[in-house]
Amino acid sequence: MTSRMAGRILVTALLLSTFAAQAEPDDGFPFLESTVADLQAQMAAGRLTSEQLTRAYIERIRKLDQPGDEGNSSGLGVNAIIELNPDALAIARHADEQRRHGMVLGPLHGIPVLLKDNIDTGDKMQTSAGSFALVGTPPLQDSTVAANLRAGGAVILGKTTLSEWANFRSFESISGWSGRGGQAHNPYGIDRNPCGSSSGSGAAASANFATVSFGSETDGSIVCPGNANGVVALKPTVGLTSRAGVVPISHVQDTVGPHARTVADAAAALSVIQSRTSDGRDPATGSVPLGWRGRFTRPTNIPTDYTKFLDPNGLKGARIGITRVGLAGFGPPGFPTFVATPAPVTAAIEAAFKALSDAGAIVIDLDKAGFTFTPAAGEFGILIYDFKNDVRAYFATRVGVPVAGGTLQTAIDFNNAHADVEMPFFNQDIFDLANSLNTTDPNAPQDPGNFGKNAAGQSSYNIALDLDQAAGVSMDQALSMFNLDAVVSATDNPAWSTDLVYGDHFLFGTSGLAAGPGYPIVQVPAGEVFGVPFGISFFGTAFSEPTLIKLASGYEAATQARAHNLPTFAPTVPFDHITGARNQQNAAGGNAMPSSSSAVSSNAVSSNTAQAAAATPNQAASAKAKRVPHHL
Repeated sequence: MTSRMAGRILVTALLLSTFAAQAEPDDGFPFLESTVADLQAQMAAGRLTSEQLTRAYIERIRKLDQPGDEGNSSGLGVNAIIELNPDALAIARHADEQRRHGMVLGPLHGIPVLLKDNIDTGDKMQTSAGSFALVGTPPLQDSTVAANLRAGGAVILGKTTLSEWANFRSFESISGWSGRGGQAHNPYGIDRNPCGSSSGSGAAASANFATVSFGSETDGSIVCPGNANGVVALKPTVGLTSRAGVVPISHVQDTVGPHARTVADAAAALSVIQSRTSDGRDPATGSVPLGWRGRFTRPTNIPTDYTKFLDPNGLKGARIGITRVGLAGFGPPGFPTFVATPAPVTAAIEAAFKALSDAGAIVIDLDKAGFTFTPAAGEFGILIYDFKNDVRAYFATRVGVPVAGGTLQTAIDFNNAHADVEMPFFNQDIFDLANSLNTTDPNAPQDPGNFGKNAAGQSSYNIALDLDQAAGVSMDQALSMFNLDAVVSATDNPAWSTDLVYGDHFLFGTSGLAAGPGYPIVQVPAGEVFGVPFGISFFGTAFSEPTLIKLASGYEAATQARAHNLPTFAPTVPFDHITGARNQQNAAGGNAMPSSSSAVSSNAVSSNTAQAAAATPNQAASAKAKRVPHHL
């Protein structure tokens, strides 16, 4: 039995025990919730070295992430880290040496960071997308993102767990699970799901396993883990950060961005990893995303430092358009499988929306104004078409792994041959579907159920691109028509309990507003429901990160949602009232009857539920009913 296997068993034992130990938010870790600015100030003053900081994070990971490893049994098993960099301390010492000689390379100099396990690092670490099909010889060179981090002096501490193949292997994929990494957990409640596919990245940032972590997103995979784990998540405009050396889904939609505990840290991280001009490896870094193609050109004034847009009063006088479309639940109201969003969740969302106006924003209800966002109707077809081609191109860059130089069929064959490890819980029906496509002719007829169709009823890859560009045009129309600074909605439902039998319990998600056209999102913590965090998302047009950062930092300053609800590493959350008031009172020898003031009135939330439901008369059918994946 390996130490990692022992860790999995111990995690299971902890989840079964209601008496498992908890780490308190103030657990003695000297750098708890420390920001990039805090740490840089300490290092500049000579009170801290990068080596000391890196050692502290490694010890915290050993304590809380991998119980059972190296004889340690005190951790609670977040399982956010798939691999630590054996060179991390040497990198930190080098950063310290540079600082002693007056050389500070950027805002992340000497700062430990983590990368999702689909981002290439040309070192001793694997880049596997969670699959043993990519385990063997490490990548031959850094991804552009990793290279930019090294050039900026960052300490690449390790790789994070993820949903295998970024949640794109199966319609029944379980967020946070991979054959290589096992199941990632949520630091707010170990039995809660961290969402995906950048599961470990979001969980690691929340758990204070590094100062910043980095994930990738195709549709929801940065912002949903941000929402579930109570951290800031910045999904950049497609092409602002390079995808060179990143295991792909789609060159049309993929992007790389940070998870951080503050908007300021996310802004600093984006400043380091971005490609303001072409990197020579990813054509998107010299172009514009789909929503802008043929309409606008790439800006020539992309900022070098996004922290200059931080503003604690960023919402004062801002015009914000709110949409509640999709927030009522899973599937359209009246649909046989419709699952309504619980009333406490809708009430918390409404309180989060109210905080916008409380902070000085002018809020426009877009649904009541009659505005309807055009959906990215061709999205899934684009993804499966691109995946077949893009993954072949990526496999060509790898050597010494089972799929090196292969095709999607090679990965399918590997999974079939190793089904006991790779497919114990779900199959590879998305792989099979993508592999069946004709991807040599973008004008070839395709299934309109996957690719959408135009007014003439025709369907092809190129038509799907037109359909998804229309979603970007629609977002731009909303911003222009109502003179908005941004559109806002809830990001996702709060984290569900991980369920390897029934799968993800997905109610709603709004990342699709930006996914198809390749537009940015900044998700920021907004509140909690019985201790389970959730967030709201700020949407804008391409390259509007400066505006979104300003607004999100203003919201963060006004609400301090994360500061009021830090993770506790509890076995489950909510962790109180599990035994019931009667048993608790009897154990204490008191009165078992609760007071009237402790009861929660359903009247306070029922109107909010109705409001959300009324705003979604044309809501699409549930993801599984339509056989569409989520959180990619």
